[in-house]
Amino acid sequence: MKFLAITLIVHRPDPVTGVLKPTHDRFREVLDNAVLAEQLGFDGFGVGERHERPFLSSAPTVVLSHIAALTRRIRLFTAVTTLSLLDPVRAYEDYATLDHLAEGRLDLIIGKGNGTAQRELFQVTPEDQWDRNAESHDVFRRIWRQDRITADTRFRPPLKDAEVWPRPYQQPVRVWHGSATSKESVDLAARHGDPLFSANVTHPIEPYAELIDHYRERWEHYGHDPARIAIGAGSAGLLVARTSQEAVETYRPVFEANLAFQKESGLPVAFETVEDFVDRSSALIGSPQQIVDKVHRYHARFGHSVLHVHADAGGLPESVHRDSLERFQSEVAPALRHALSDPPFPWEPVSPVP
Repeated sequence: MKFLAITLIVHRPDPVTGVLKPTHDRFREVLDNAVLAEQLGFDGFGVGERHERPFLSSAPTVVLSHIAALTRRIRLFTAVTTLSLLDPVRAYEDYATLDHLAEGRLDLIIGKGNGTAQRELFQVTPEDQWDRNAESHDVFRRIWRQDRITADTRFRPPLKDAEVWPRPYQQPVRVWHGSATSKESVDLAARHGDPLFSANVTHPIEPYAELIDHYRERWEHYGHDPARIAIGAGSAGLLVARTSQEAVETYRPVFEANLAFQKESGLPVAFETVEDFVDRSSALIGSPQQIVDKVHRYHARFGHSVLHVHADAGGLPESVHRDSLERFQSEVAPALRHALSDPPFPWEPVSPVP
């Protein structure tokens, strides 16, 4: 199994202390966390893309390019690239350039994006967002594989024998499809034989498991080899401590502050207590053995070979969060790497295209 640390670059007051870091300091924290993730032995580092409050991740290619310059081994992920909002030609140019700078360490997780504010910012409607996502994915995919492209597009000017530069480093870049609530993204991934990444954050396990089941069914429907399926899954929080009691009590103020924020914001609440959150959510909070057991329980339902954890402290003291990441890599990850298989494709950078 492979492990990613991921940030959406949330920028709001610390849920426990109420302190809001300056924007510059928040970006610096993301860079430091990426370097730490590589030092600790994580396999990947992901940066989200959002175009609305309270996120600072509107330019993931810029952030990931800086991280590429600071690291040498770790793979770089988008989480997610909102193709329904983007011109696929411009997105290709940005990501092909980034992949050259990263020397073939780039993976993309794509999705339609969500949130009313960013849809309105880009004049995307709930009715056309899936069509935009599918069209952008098709054009993006073809540009990566073809030297010239002709496409009668609806949502951007048509392309006629168009040549787009730079030509790729990886041929092609690996594209995962982010999956949260909709069968459309699952079907698109299965149709093209692409890997799937389940959000697996907001709800208990079953809604996500049902979408993964649908993905497997559609994968075989489209004639792909079941042995080539690759699935990733998120997690709702991380705190690895010596004992479960220590983990729960340390995480309790973070959970209660986040719960209060959800209720004040009118957001749906799936877990009313920290105990229920630890038990029924995908959060990895507990002793090392408890977390190993929980990942195995999810793996029995998902069959995933990639797992992401939060790169940010998210309300925990920085020293506690760093200790948790270190304990995860020293006491949790080795047991899971030994027991659970890797994705069915090479993880290392590929040779560049001439």
